[in-house]
Amino acid sequence: MSDQTCVLDVRKLTRSFGPVWALDGVDLTVADGQVVAVLGPSGCGKTTLLRIIAGFLPGDSGSVDLAGRTVFADGRSRVPTKARNVGYVPQEGALFPHLDVAANITFGLPRAERRRADIGGLLEILDLDPSLATRAPHELSGGQQQRVAVARALARKPSLLLLDEPFSSLDASLRESTGRAVVQAVRATGAAALLVTHDQDEALSLADVVSVMSAGRVLQTAPPLEVYTRPATPFVATFVGSGTVLKATVAAGMATTAIGTFPVSAAVTPRDGEAPVFVRPEQVVIDPDGPVRGTITGLDFFGHEACVHVAVPGHDDVLSRVRGDQLPATGDEVRLSVRGAATAFGDER
Repeated sequence: MSDQTCVLDVRKLTRSFGPVWALDGVDLTVADGQVVAVLGPSGCGKTTLLRIIAGFLPGDSGSVDLAGRTVFADGRSRVPTKARNVGYVPQEGALFPHLDVAANITFGLPRAERRRADIGGLLEILDLDPSLATRAPHELSGGQQQRVAVARALARKPSLLLLDEPFSSLDASLRESTGRAVVQAVRATGAAALLVTHDQDEALSLADVVSVMSAGRVLQTAPPLEVYTRPATPFVATFVGSGTVLKATVAAGMATTAIGTFPVSAAVTPRDGEAPVFVRPEQVVIDPDGPVRGTITGLDFFGHEACVHVAVPGHDDVLSRVRGDQLPATGDEVRLSVRGAATAFGDER
């Protein structure tokens, strides 16, 4: 981020609700032009974080800087929401039902800016036909309504767009296409975006950087590939994608487990001794020459591929990914091998 302007800088942000810490010392940055996803389970503090950044809710301590200006610090808001130059898109687009699309997009703009607003251009970069400008919200699909909500947020030319699980109410195909259109629009307008989501596929496919949260804390912030291939904690490993956590004895960069002995990633290798290791299903190969014998106990079929559950001595549920047209059967005896390096976690994790 050395050559990019920092649009958002959150430092040691906390917020409690009674005895529950919704945010417990959160650090987060978003650079100019970046799309950053905050990924985590329901109740981990994602929406609380977004609401404090927007100014809808105060924090308890810590600070929030937007475009170099401190908007929250020392337990109080220093800049009101309307002066923060952020756009906000809630889970439901919340369009005004009595206004057409054009009026929804320009709502809240000064009168002179309403006349100059490029409504057709905003609709086009969101992959919507400009002719929809005269439609009422109820005449649009759910995906179209969410894109109009994004257009309304972008019409103010914010430096940062805040997206609070904006695609969660859409079906799978609409969610994917709407997400792509929104990210394309963010990049086209030169804004940055902070996307809150509990959907791992959404975060990995749309964001430049993924920040994984659990119980009010950020556990790892990194590009999607790094979060997936080199998770920082067992929680990150199992929440972002699927896989198998195994007990292991680690020595000289090798882990001995119930499914064989294989290398572990050097950057996260603990001291020699007992440690948990994590392998992705695509690393566990059904191999007639594999060193470990197991029995298939179940199949999760997804069409193009399947996730196979295998019981081996010492571990009753090892996951292996196979092609959808090469399915074994439940009860089959198979042999397994491990391809590539696993991720090992030290005691401090």
